[in-house]
Amino acid sequence: MNKTKLLLLALAGLFAVSCAHDNLEEKSIDCEAIASKKFVNTPESAVQGELIIYVDEATSQQIEAAQVATRSGVLPLDNLAVEVGATSLKPVFNLAVNGDVKRARGMHRWYTLSFPVDTDLEIVAQKLSKMDVVERVQFTTKLERPEVKTVEANPTDFAATRSDDVPFDDSMLSRQWHYRNLGLKETYPTAKAGADINLFPAWEITAGRNDIIVAVVDEGVCYTHQDLKDNMWVNEAEANGTEGVDDDQNGYVDDVHGFNFAHNGRVSWTRTGDQGHGTHVAGTVAAVNNNGIGVSGVAGGTGNGDGVRIMSCQILSGDKDAGAGGTAKAVEYAADNGACILQNSWGFQAGQIANDSQFENGATSVELDAFHYFMETQNSLALEGGIVIFAAGNDGKAVAGYPAAYNEIIAVTAIGADGLPTYYTCYDRGCNVAAPGGEYAPTTWAELGCVLSTLPNDKYGYSQGTSMACPHVSGIAALALSYALDNNIVLTLPELKDIIVSSVNDINQYLTGFKTNVAGGTLNLATYNNKMGTGIIDAYRVLMAVRGTKCIPLPVGEQVIVNVSSYIGDGQNTKIKMLETEIPQEAIDALGIQDIKWMGGKLMLTCTKPGTALVTLKYIAGGNNVGGGQITGGMETQQEFAFVARYGVDYNEGTLEPITPGGWL
Repeated sequence: MNKTKLLLLALAGLFAVSCAHDNLEEKSIDCEAIASKKFVNTPESAVQGELIIYVDEATSQQIEAAQVATRSGVLPLDNLAVEVGATSLKPVFNLAVNGDVKRARGMHRWYTLSFPVDTDLEIVAQKLSKMDVVERVQFTTKLERPEVKTVEANPTDFAATRSDDVPFDDSMLSRQWHYRNLGLKETYPTAKAGADINLFPAWEITAGRNDIIVAVVDEGVCYTHQDLKDNMWVNEAEANGTEGVDDDQNGYVDDVHGFNFAHNGRVSWTRTGDQGHGTHVAGTVAAVNNNGIGVSGVAGGTGNGDGVRIMSCQILSGDKDAGAGGTAKAVEYAADNGACILQNSWGFQAGQIANDSQFENGATSVELDAFHYFMETQNSLALEGGIVIFAAGNDGKAVAGYPAAYNEIIAVTAIGADGLPTYYTCYDRGCNVAAPGGEYAPTTWAELGCVLSTLPNDKYGYSQGTSMACPHVSGIAALALSYALDNNIVLTLPELKDIIVSSVNDINQYLTGFKTNVAGGTLNLATYNNKMGTGIIDAYRVLMAVRGTKCIPLPVGEQVIVNVSSYIGDGQNTKIKMLETEIPQEAIDALGIQDIKWMGGKLMLTCTKPGTALVTLKYIAGGNNVGGGQITGGMETQQEFAFVARYGVDYNEGTLEPITPGGWL
């Protein structure tokens, strides 16, 4: 008799003891009311033949003890186990790794009970809920598989030559408008310059580090892809071990680049039903940069082996998903094997879970336990914990789907090449920040306005979705941690989340009027005002926030007045007098700065070119004159700022002022 069956029989015996006093045919109302509190979700969209239970501490100890004590096979058979035809009982989490921490968190009390799919799921759940030893019963809700329309890139794109104004020689980089948008109408009819993540200036600071691991929880990542293989995470013990053997004894066999939790085996991408979704997501995070082929990844390095590493935690495989237990295992695996960023472009249908209380009280309890475990596990010297990032969802609803909507998770909405909300994006409640998700051109289904990334078997393609927006944020988080490591900076998890959601460019100034879309509808843009999260994430501003340098956004081609005092102190009542600082020539050249003038706490200038530059500005704190000698006055001090000249910068919060017809104010 195998160990799994023995474990099942052990629990069956405990079931019999706990329910001996119950008459299952004559249930009292009070008993039903008490038992119903154990259900942590409904059977709607549930997987048949599987339930997840959370047992009390004493029961968990008896089950674990049975692993040894029952090797002789002497265990009573239980009527319930026989009745439901149960086939296995397995612990959800892997206690062979970091077991003490997991026990302290109560993770050892989760079990998956399996039985034939033709067994009445709700009856089994009801009977389990009557048992004193079972504290919670969870149905395995089916994951909402993203509907992906992918257009394979034209082979001629592979032979494209490098543009002089791009930093890497990847042949298709110029097609990745989502990194740098020049407003080309061939990309999208209403493309807007600057509607991107402002990645090129960030790459001048860092393009990643190979000791940062991003776990892609998704379909399997094609780890043999020419543009991904050098940036894949490698479990060296398994790579150099014996096939079919758990060489590193972590509970998983042949997990060289991750694991397939849907089919309990090697990562795969060729099963019927696979869409290349995980491979596309992975390419945006960390396709290998500067290798002369294909696309670039946000944190794909410089071509010197310094890209961040992708770990494939596969929960979607062919027509099967890993279920609640398998998904929780995937998150746990990422934490146990070194990942510090969890990239998730999956979820449940928007509105299926009502609010955070329902989520916390058990709507997806086993997954939530896994997420908290990941958040509390430190796998990078730059971050105290792990960050979880989710796609907000493609249901077009005014709420993100869970788990994305949960307040401890970053939910990413999607914009198109026009800098506006896409027709499919979820928005409003639970949404935190926006990123390019791409959109097919209205009426034509032209694909150049979608996100270009890797596809299985050395292919490339265009796709749209919050699934495509999310990896931009995960890649930028990887850049932030790479830069922090370079500078011996340690961030707390709340600090990193704050940096990500606050380092943004405004979207709300454009949300007026209407927009037509490829689905044949019209969007009232005012509907999305202040509902797309804080704004569109900016990679350069993220790195400056890690550095502790405030960014001053500047429009291109307009003479403006910068209220520098708004960037000092609380920005409200700070009284300073600017000193006429000599702005470095390299900054003037980089931004094409003209017409520099100073007055009080303000600076007037014109930027004629987009770009970034670090500038140290000097000012007097406490008075109009610098003290010294026979003068009693203020203190001369200085602060570093980053000038960020971009198209579409608005006059936000009074920090910028337009020049009036009367000239300098």
